[in-house]
Amino acid sequence: MFNQIIKTMKKGILIIGFCLATFSLANAQNTPGIRHTQKHQTMRISQGVKSGELTKHETRRLVREQKHIRHEKRLAKADGKVTRRERKNIRHEQRVANRDIYRQKHDKQDRN
Repeated sequence: MFNQIIKTMKKGILIIGFCLATFSLANAQNTPGIRHTQKHQTMRISQGVKSGELTKHETRRLVREQKHIRHEKRLAKADGKVTRRERKNIRHEQRVANRDIYRQKHDKQDRN
């Protein structure tokens, strides 16, 4: 009887621990605005390649910039919480990348 109670308590503790870990991981990955901007910028780069507005060199640089932002985002999430400062820094990098995409797509260079 006593062993049964202990087994039940252990299972309960494991379930609670698993739920807390899952919740903290889900909470750490809650960056919908950043994710949306990232997807949008990637689509703009792809569109620029398809239309010929971006040269190979420009595309390479813009893709590298997006990769850096993804890396920064991953680092911010690593500890389980994206702080206000980390979010601000990522958003700043995204705004810079947004300007870079616009400038590269609208300069006089093209792939043709």
